[in-house]
Amino acid sequence: MRQRVITAVVALIIFIPIVIIGGPIFDIMAVVLGLVGLSEIFIMRKKIIVSVEALLGALTLLAVMVPDSWLPANINRLYFIYLFVMLLLVNMVFSKNRLNFDDVGVTTLAALYIGTGFYYFIVTRETSVLMLFYIMFVIWSTDIGAYQIGRKLGKHKLAPLISPNKTWEGSIGGTICALIVGGVFTYFVPQIQVYAWPVMLLLTLVFSIVGQLGDLVESAYKRYYGVKDSGKILPGHGGILDRFDSLLFVLPILHLFLLV
Repeated sequence: MRQRVITAVVALIIFIPIVIIGGPIFDIMAVVLGLVGLSEIFIMRKKIIVSVEALLGALTLLAVMVPDSWLPANINRLYFIYLFVMLLLVNMVFSKNRLNFDDVGVTTLAALYIGTGFYYFIVTRETSVLMLFYIMFVIWSTDIGAYQIGRKLGKHKLAPLISPNKTWEGSIGGTICALIVGGVFTYFVPQIQVYAWPVMLLLTLVFSIVGQLGDLVESAYKRYYGVKDSGKILPGHGGILDRFDSLLFVLPILHLFLLV
């Protein structure tokens, strides 16, 4: 626990100022986080991260997530995404099927899943730092509430085959915490009230639930690959995907509801 707290404090001391400053330094941080997240997928799959597949996966990820300002004018990023996926497919031929169709599918899906989440991480910060803090507070309060309430009151397993420690009591408790934190934040920070406050409260409920789904999805593929954490870059916390699993799911939904 002590190591976990120290890591969290150090990470926040670095992370929060970069979020507040924004601009190129934030964009670079997001891109690095995305690349590390993709490398964690490769390591979980016991794949070499210095390989043609990893390089093309990274290029696919970058094509998905880099800020619009980094791309030449009138360039459709979809063309680049498809180009790199085609090269992954062609690599099956040159590798004599050591890289197979399933490998290409996982690499492509990982690049889209991680890249889209971090793309909207960048878009949200460009649009409103307050909105980004709002959604992070919703996710963090959900996680903390679910852990604390689940540990004390949890009796009924939420998804025992996927994440045995999660309970319905913890999930509901986390959502209630998110509603309190999100409700207070949106009430006292009217700049982010895109809709009336009751609607924002309802959306907070949606974001909390979607965030928990993102957490369970990460638990599912970690269990499939037989690993406890996605990585070891954050002692006591695991990897980048362990910390951003909920945000990767929530941020595109935030955009769907036209909040950014």
